[in-house]
Amino acid sequence: MVKPAFAPALAPLGLLGGTFDPAHKAHLALAHAAMDELGLSGVRWIPSGRPGHRANPGTSAEHRLAMLKLALSGESRFDLDAADALSPATTYTINTLARLRAELGPQLPLVFIIGADQLVALDSWRDWRRLFDTAHFAVAERPGYPVERSSLSAELAAELAAREAVALDGRAAGSLLHFTLPPHPISSSAIRAALAAGQSPADALPAAVLDYIHSHHLYMDSGI
Repeated sequence: MVKPAFAPALAPLGLLGGTFDPAHKAHLALAHAAMDELGLSGVRWIPSGRPGHRANPGTSAEHRLAMLKLALSGESRFDLDAADALSPATTYTINTLARLRAELGPQLPLVFIIGADQLVALDSWRDWRRLFDTAHFAVAERPGYPVERSSLSAELAAELAAREAVALDGRAAGSLLHFTLPPHPISSSAIRAALAAGQSPADALPAAVLDYIHSHHLYMDSGI
């Protein structure tokens, strides 16, 4: 387990992006694991609108924001950032991080939380090297399944190796950290497929989110 080795005047803030279509319990477990292992003050959730690195979500921003708000209800260390979701423009992580840095100032440590599958493709992201100028990156790894270095391009492997750290050190950005993701075999695509098949995946969703889905008849006509 990674433990913070310092007590900064500005406690690091986690950033978690995604389509959240819908937000589910594995998302919540991911955020809690990052806070516990990395010593984050909280997590700002950033649902995407028109993401530049993947297909647009099939559910409207209005519904995804409403479901995420319900999922985060009662979690005092969670904060919802709706700017990207409501933007008509294509959003890229480099622009989101620049916006947050301008809002939050140059000194606050920002920690962008990603999965191992995102890390191996990081060099396909827009201006990927510049991402580390704005934030740290924390990679969630499942027990027994570390990132396979052989799956990285030589250029990406060299960049990440130079930025590897075992803990945050007070800097605002620039490091690559790893933390353990508790086993939680849930995915948004599987939830959508289950709902389209007439099932009710209560174990995967906060009750308020499931109620919202049913009341608005979301995901009922498609398994994607």
